[in-house]
Amino acid sequence: MRLVNPRQVQMVDDAGPGVGFVGAGGERFRVTALDHDLVRVQHWPDGVTRMDRTWTIAGADGDTPREGRRRDDLSPFPLPACTVDATPDHVDVRTDALQIRVNLDDFHIAWRDGAGREFAADLPGRAYEYDAAGTAVWHYLLRREDEHYYGFGERAGPLDKKGLRLRMVPADPMGYDARSTDPLYKHWPVYITYVPEFDIAYGLLYDNLADTTFDLGKEIHNYYPPYRYYRAAHGDIDYYLIYGPDVAGVVTKLARLIGPMLLPPRWSLGYLATTMQYTDAPDAQAQLQRFVDLCAEHRIPCDAFQLGSGYSSGADGKRYVFQWNRSKIPAPQRMIDRFHAAGMRVTANIKPALLTTHPRFGEVNGFGGFIPSSRGDGPALGEFWGGQGAHLDFTNPATYAWWQARVQESLLSLGIDATWNDNNEYPVWDDDALCHGFGDPMPLALIRPLHALLMTRASCEAQQAARPDQRPYVLCRAGCVGVQRYAATWTGDNSTSWETLRYNIPMGLGMGLSGFANTGHDVGGFAGPRPDPELFVRWVQNGVFHPRFTIHSWNADGSVTEPWMYPQVTPLVRVAVQFRYRLIPYLYTLLVEAAEQGAPLIRPLLYHFARDPRTHEASFDFMLGPNLLVASVLEPGARTRAVYLPAGADWCDFHTGDWYAGGQEVTVEAPLDRVPLLVPAGGMIPMGRAMGHVGERPDDLRQVYVFPHPQAGRGAFTLIEDDGESLAYQRGERTRVTLACDATPEAIGLSVASVEGGYELPYNEIKFILPPGETRDIRAGGECRRWRGEDGRVHVVVKGPFMV
Repeated sequence: MRLVNPRQVQMVDDAGPGVGFVGAGGERFRVTALDHDLVRVQHWPDGVTRMDRTWTIAGADGDTPREGRRRDDLSPFPLPACTVDATPDHVDVRTDALQIRVNLDDFHIAWRDGAGREFAADLPGRAYEYDAAGTAVWHYLLRREDEHYYGFGERAGPLDKKGLRLRMVPADPMGYDARSTDPLYKHWPVYITYVPEFDIAYGLLYDNLADTTFDLGKEIHNYYPPYRYYRAAHGDIDYYLIYGPDVAGVVTKLARLIGPMLLPPRWSLGYLATTMQYTDAPDAQAQLQRFVDLCAEHRIPCDAFQLGSGYSSGADGKRYVFQWNRSKIPAPQRMIDRFHAAGMRVTANIKPALLTTHPRFGEVNGFGGFIPSSRGDGPALGEFWGGQGAHLDFTNPATYAWWQARVQESLLSLGIDATWNDNNEYPVWDDDALCHGFGDPMPLALIRPLHALLMTRASCEAQQAARPDQRPYVLCRAGCVGVQRYAATWTGDNSTSWETLRYNIPMGLGMGLSGFANTGHDVGGFAGPRPDPELFVRWVQNGVFHPRFTIHSWNADGSVTEPWMYPQVTPLVRVAVQFRYRLIPYLYTLLVEAAEQGAPLIRPLLYHFARDPRTHEASFDFMLGPNLLVASVLEPGARTRAVYLPAGADWCDFHTGDWYAGGQEVTVEAPLDRVPLLVPAGGMIPMGRAMGHVGERPDDLRQVYVFPHPQAGRGAFTLIEDDGESLAYQRGERTRVTLACDATPEAIGLSVASVEGGYELPYNEIKFILPPGETRDIRAGGECRRWRGEDGRVHVVVKGPFMV
């Protein structure tokens, strides 16, 4: 290793947007204002790029070509005029939002806002270090003692990663510790820095797919002030600074940069069931069909079942992707029809490697469809699910097409509704292996996590081709920035413990802040012992408030984690799942907003209340959208819960109607039958009908739980409605219903303020429900009726029709 920091850097007058620089060793730099609040910094140690394509940064259409976008294509960006002033010592670049000083000689950058406050700066003396005897590159920044770091995709530990070192190397950490295991599944080199002194947030996105390390203050050095760094094992430095100036602003701008989240069908918000044990059993088909009957028997709503890979096991017990085991599942079509008759979709697990004993191994090897060994002796082989296997090279168009053909003929043609893209971390440890690269060979070291993205994209496109007017539902485990454009995700094979329940929460919150909103966890724990009854209930009560709600297990004792596994608490599980289904109108609105604007469904408290210092490190309570604070019970035996209520709002207990001022910790009741929920003043929670599955009955009920300000104030919420399944919304068939609540000390006004769009609403009245104890006069325009129910809540029904 020979570490070099560029010196004697000079500004050069070269072609292209931005400002170019060259170092004495031939290193090149470019600083480009892509927008007033979005600046790109590039460092090429070799003077030229080591990777000329990107799959991270979306084009104008919100996506990239399969073969990637050219990195020098700036057509998606406005490239505003900016001011450039040069002196012998530094170059200043100014936009309407930012002042950027590039210090020459050792090349380091300082960032100021429009008021001249320096909120970020590189570490002088070693800002852009690189290994001249190898391939690694670094970016060092000064570290302020008061700042906080959020995001990084899927990470263990608390929400704020200050003081930690994180590795991004694709791994398969079955039974991981949600508090400490590192690395995990995904490659997601993006994070948000929040600077409390200035109330400024900014994001850093590094466009590099090589193995990565972030150090956020774990390392210190006698000769340098406090610092943090990013390190990539290969490639160049190519990063984007996204100026918020608040956390929400960073998240929404990040979504525009990397492309929108895929909008899945509404049914994906239902309970999505799965377990390894059913498909691993010798009588798998009987057990799967029995699950349908048990859901009906126990009145547990369910919208899909995800087939574990056991359906593809051979006589030797090994997994053979796209091969049905006809001994365990003699009639796949009949089984799938049985699920469909009960209103449940079916998802099939698929994996991107073929064992050497796979019936199609020779076929794929024949057209060069695997990642080749750098030794030139055939495919790169390694251990995979109990045997030697080779991983598919998805940068080879022939492999891509082969995969899509298999998805169609082996799964979709039988009625399988969705694909579960699993085990796609690509543990092929041959960095010099040359992938096809769509005709331009590239080493695996530069693109390892890209294969998971392309695998998932290929599956998504196969589903779209088979059912062109239906929204696809696709699930993936691994991947890199960009995979959110094709799939939902989950946090992999967690372990069963109260600690996992607790620390999976900030893991999901970090994903949402990183541009991947549609995520969830294996409720009940995947690996280890079965959850005890109390842990299971509390895990379900937490899980129903996450975007993806799935109970999944591979319990060490062979038991199955099912909603009815403990008869004594089955009624509590049923109530929680039914509440989830009632919440779907609210959840679906948030899902659409995530796809349109990038706003996550689950949000840390600081997302809305960053000016309250106590929210900066709050990891375990979260907001579901803007209107619901969820305080999950995370300890055994707890029947009360201490909850910190952020300053800046008054808060109402959803269950009791008790009001609390913000900026204090309160203790609320938390009996085993419910989780504490708090609503900010003016908050509205639209709810619907509890159903056995989405679409089981007409979706013609809307109840809006409204929490008027206890003194005076206004609240509003725009409910988004469409058919939830087709692409008709892209043709204008979507309606937005704006609900409003105006409160004074004497009266409350409720209204449907506006209805806009081309989708015909399935209901002609809306019921507003107020908290228990509300006694003020209620005013609602038009035809309405009102009464006080047995629960002490005032009910007000506003009649339509609501014109579109």
